[in-house]
Amino acid sequence: MDSERLVQVVLPGIVAPEELQLRHAAVPEPGRGQIVIAMEATGVSFAEQQMRRGRYYDQPPFPFVPGYDLVGRVFATGPGVDSGLTGRRVAALVKVGGWASHVVVDARDAVEVPDGLTAAQAETVVVNGITAWQMLHRTARVRAGRTVLVHGAGGGVGSVLVQLALAAGVKVIGTASPRHHEALRELGVTPVDYRGADVPARVRELAPGGVDAVFDHVGGRSVVDSWHLLAPGGTLVCYGSASTRDDTGSKQWPVLKILARTWLWNTLPNGRRAHFYNIWAGRALAKDRFRARLRSDLTEVFTAVDRGDVTARIAAQLPLSQAAEALRLAESGTVTGKVVLTP
Repeated sequence: MDSERLVQVVLPGIVAPEELQLRHAAVPEPGRGQIVIAMEATGVSFAEQQMRRGRYYDQPPFPFVPGYDLVGRVFATGPGVDSGLTGRRVAALVKVGGWASHVVVDARDAVEVPDGLTAAQAETVVVNGITAWQMLHRTARVRAGRTVLVHGAGGGVGSVLVQLALAAGVKVIGTASPRHHEALRELGVTPVDYRGADVPARVRELAPGGVDAVFDHVGGRSVVDSWHLLAPGGTLVCYGSASTRDDTGSKQWPVLKILARTWLWNTLPNGRRAHFYNIWAGRALAKDRFRARLRSDLTEVFTAVDRGDVTARIAAQLPLSQAAEALRLAESGTVTGKVVLTP
């Protein structure tokens, strides 16, 4: 791509992947405190799959440029930003706007990527890695020797979460489709077929006293089953509603239902706790604290990848101009790892 031209992928409405649009313009100038990142890698996450259906609970109005996160080189710096950052590889969490050749971000929202990682490797663990790290270590605070259940252990967040948990000395039971089972066993995870088996019954066989934490992205009925699988003092962390991705009607309702349940369960005197994890929580009230925590946690994840505790799984790399194919591939459920878009 011509480094002097901005190319963006636009989501015009609730459309098929083939109806995504390419938009060309001049590369934007950074304002005070901002940088322009020349994108090297951005990803297709579950959020974009929901946004395409108009199902992501706080997506902006159409049309907009999707792309939850990106990795790239600092292309230009604005007033008040150290010009020495130019050319450095950084990662940023943006929620929307990442599917573009150049992206303007606040310099304080950029996190440096270690030299040992490629752009694509780093990209696989930005939103997925921050989510996994914070749920495990900040929300559930699971300690070594405990047992956890991870739903979707072969998925984007799940695969990072199980590796971080194992590195912390935690025992992991993971639900996944059978094609992921061998790879999960090799890691040290006990796999459970989420389609064929009676999942709650199988988990009870493996952990008769209950599990210390459950990480549930499925939503719906699964949340209730997950709550009942907790040991006394255990923690349920919900972080999505994948089972309602193709539903119609209110996009807020599935999340509100989970929030109502967690609130109700937390009033019960049994020592168990339920949370709905939101990666953006606290940003509006304490931006500096939010940024510091994000930088710290993403750096921990990058270090884990660098050390080999977490393998960055890249399912496929496609150019930005093939965003439709990338989205189809990510939605197909046939790949392991993250589908990465490059310039």
